[in-house]
Amino acid sequence: MADTSTAVHYAFVSASAFPVVSLDHDGFSGIKSGMLAIGHAAALRGIDAIVVRVEVVGVPVADAGIHIVGLADRSIQESKERVNAAIRTSGFLFPTYKVVANLAPADLRKAGAMFDLALALTILAMDQQIDARRLIDIVCLGELALDGSVKSVPGVLPSAIGVRHAGYRRLMLPAENLPEASLVDGLILHPVRTLQQAVDVVLGRGGPTVSSGGQQSFATALEEALPYAEDFEDVRGQARAKRAMEIAAAGGHNLLMVGAPGSGKTMLARRMPSILPSLTREEALEVTKLFSVSGLLRHASRLVTARPFRSPHHTVSANALIGGGSVPRPGEVSLANCGVLFLDELPEFPRGVLEVLRQPLEDGTVTVSRMAGTVTYPAKFMLVASLNPCPCGYNGDRLRGCTCSPHAIRKYLSKVSGPLLDRIDLHVDVPRLPYEDMANRAASERSSMVRARVEAARELQRLRLGGEGCNAAMPVKSLKEACQLDDACRHLLGGAVARLHLSARAHDRILRVSRTIADLAASERVLTEHLAEAVGYRSLDWSLWAT
Repeated sequence: MADTSTAVHYAFVSASAFPVVSLDHDGFSGIKSGMLAIGHAAALRGIDAIVVRVEVVGVPVADAGIHIVGLADRSIQESKERVNAAIRTSGFLFPTYKVVANLAPADLRKAGAMFDLALALTILAMDQQIDARRLIDIVCLGELALDGSVKSVPGVLPSAIGVRHAGYRRLMLPAENLPEASLVDGLILHPVRTLQQAVDVVLGRGGPTVSSGGQQSFATALEEALPYAEDFEDVRGQARAKRAMEIAAAGGHNLLMVGAPGSGKTMLARRMPSILPSLTREEALEVTKLFSVSGLLRHASRLVTARPFRSPHHTVSANALIGGGSVPRPGEVSLANCGVLFLDELPEFPRGVLEVLRQPLEDGTVTVSRMAGTVTYPAKFMLVASLNPCPCGYNGDRLRGCTCSPHAIRKYLSKVSGPLLDRIDLHVDVPRLPYEDMANRAASERSSMVRARVEAARELQRLRLGGEGCNAAMPVKSLKEACQLDDACRHLLGGAVARLHLSARAHDRILRVSRTIADLAASERVLTEHLAEAVGYRSLDWSLWAT
């Protein structure tokens, strides 16, 4: 069998130009030992993606089949049979000799089925069934079924962003993932449904081609966004709890609700996203990337336009809450990014699980380290939690007596540690409603009205803090400038710290809450009434836990 020397040379015209290739060869007839073809795919690393070079070479030995190297996990190793069957059922010939595929860079661990399409096309190029030169400027993503159809894959949005940043402009992807990739500007998209369609696109024989338009897709998704199903107008009474929720939403503060069973804690919590400001484009893309890599995008536009609301069961593990797995994946704290993480019946969660919340509550990020690598996910969420005041739920209830012993109450509440409680800015009592409030059919304030006040307060914070976000994330340096207290306020705060035995962290969080209350009142300074209200939301520190 004659040997053909194939040399591949890359040259970049500019930093953003397409990579071009020249091939020196003496023909493509027959099987050539060492014949090399190169394609491109993408690998996820956290919520980002890196373009992966798929190098395929044919080795004329009796051991036919595919051998994949380059830190490929089991899901990629299993693609051998999928790719083999898809090539044959699509009417092409699978090589009758050994095929070696290298996924470069070799030190990056790769997982998932999105490499199937790139592997199949590169094998066909190596076997000279398609022109290898046509694969140079296109990145291919997609899982192959045994019949040759191309199935959707998770992580297309971060992959499209990574492809664009790497300087490529053409992306072939499953047709079902087209709305997701269309959110990224500056790409030429080729949505395909079968391997045969993919080959037609590569050979220039037609096929679907779409130019992505991120801004337009974002505007369209906002227009098509559905209103929140839950609204504040459904809530009867509970004026103090609703006021606390408005303050929490205006400043991005964490909130704890304490009350008897059936008092409306869960009902209130589920309406928190409806009073939060709308997602910005950057926030929507970040949330969508997290949902994309987790495989949670199911709606037609594929852009997440509503604030996330995550409510894990109290049996959730620490890894599921914080993120992890052999190949790290986002946990509930990251899926609640830019939204609300609701923990119902807080003491029912294992204490070890609750303690992992302390670092993301402070930093707004979570770092997951595994053998597969270390990734950092955003975790800028609002924590909304609820609990009963005792195991039976009726401690302090005016209508029903408590049956719990003091020891049982202490044991129950001790499941929530002081350091975690310290990181929750507002503590509010949610008493059971009297019949008059339940029977009242007068119209309550709608979420849209509350949201308008919240957005006005957030705008004041944006002007004051710039890119530092809302009051809950205000740095200490900015806190000193934004919360300059007069003598009366300092006397009030000093007395509260002494009487309630508050920590330095609780002291700073009271100042941040008082600044938010002042913003809702459009006040330039923090006044005594603003500070007094903020102190009032820390009284449960003393009334429940300290006793």
